[in-house]
Amino acid sequence: MKVLRFWIGALLACWWLAGAHAQTVRPEVGKPLQHAAELLKAGKAKDALARVREADAVAGKTPAEQLMIDRMKAAAAQRAGDSAAAIQALEALINSGKLGGAEQAQTAEMLAFAYSQQKDWARANQWVQRAQAAGNSSAQLKQLQAYLQSQSGDYAAIAKEAQAAVAAAETAGRKPDEGDLLRLADAQQRTGQTQARVATLDKLLATYPKKEYWAIALGQLPRKSGFSARLSLDLLRLRLATGNLTKADDFMEMAQLALQAGYPAEGKAVVDKGFASGALGVGAEGERHKRLRDLAVKQEVEGKASVSRHEQEALAAKGGDELVHVGYVYVTMGQVDKGIALIEQGLAKGGLKHPEDARLHLGMALLQSGKNKAKAMQTLRSVRGSDGAADLGRLWAVAASQSS
Repeated sequence: MKVLRFWIGALLACWWLAGAHAQTVRPEVGKPLQHAAELLKAGKAKDALARVREADAVAGKTPAEQLMIDRMKAAAAQRAGDSAAAIQALEALINSGKLGGAEQAQTAEMLAFAYSQQKDWARANQWVQRAQAAGNSSAQLKQLQAYLQSQSGDYAAIAKEAQAAVAAAETAGRKPDEGDLLRLADAQQRTGQTQARVATLDKLLATYPKKEYWAIALGQLPRKSGFSARLSLDLLRLRLATGNLTKADDFMEMAQLALQAGYPAEGKAVVDKGFASGALGVGAEGERHKRLRDLAVKQEVEGKASVSRHEQEALAAKGGDELVHVGYVYVTMGQVDKGIALIEQGLAKGGLKHPEDARLHLGMALLQSGKNKAKAMQTLRSVRGSDGAADLGRLWAVAASQSS
């Protein structure tokens, strides 16, 4: 709101300067106004307002002189934080009948802001509506409208207005404004529109894939009711892919979970990334990090030597769980196509303990192959369940859409 105050004051000052060139005024009015303009430019708004009042005290002012005084008074009062004086001057401008359509729309916006400074939300909102009716659709007015709605607690109105702005942008073939998406998500949360908020956050992530937005989305997921701890490694995989795995403890946790789950190549790769980033191998825990790296190297060698035997055992197994597992082992080793084929065989064989996990891993593997992105997206979006697998599948699809 401070930025908006500065913008309004600067605009009003420009108005006065334009009027000063267009109108002839008497020296007893023009000199104090000129001095006020100089003071305002120097950041001395209160002194400027005092000089404007000198001009306003002159007797027998013409309508043109009064118009210039009111413009400068509004500018100085806004910058000085005197909302009452600003309102008096701005309303005088509106009531003068001398303003063109565009100037009326701008003045109505300034009145809305001035009333908001007085916390008179009702009058502020009335002037917002008058400004909009006069054709004002500025970003500042939208910002003010959102602020007024939040102060009134009318989050349903915020959601409706933000949703309309998002829809209008999409209809016009433009990406929605980041601020509109953020306001919509916040309003949906406050009004209990849980599913709608998920869709809005997904759109925000897909359109503005900022690291901090991914951090929020992925930070909320494990706190969601019903989220299964068995998906912790999959969550860390997505955090790594979106640049949200940066701390030593995170690298250590992911590497250890990968080794425990039977993915030694992945565990070794995570440790290597931790060392390369400078998160691992330093500080008081540096030696512990090195021991984990040694363990990962050892298990990776053993894993490569035994993967073929595990594959044969999986093919002979009654259910498909082992095929899915060994398939993803191959994916982590870089043999992605072979891994995909085995995961698909496991799904076809059936008898899976967690079939949605298998579909999630198949979608992730298809993404990694880069050969059939459409199939990968379809697979990820097909993941179901309430334990977190479906959320991870959806978010992987969102992340993949950013490279479309």
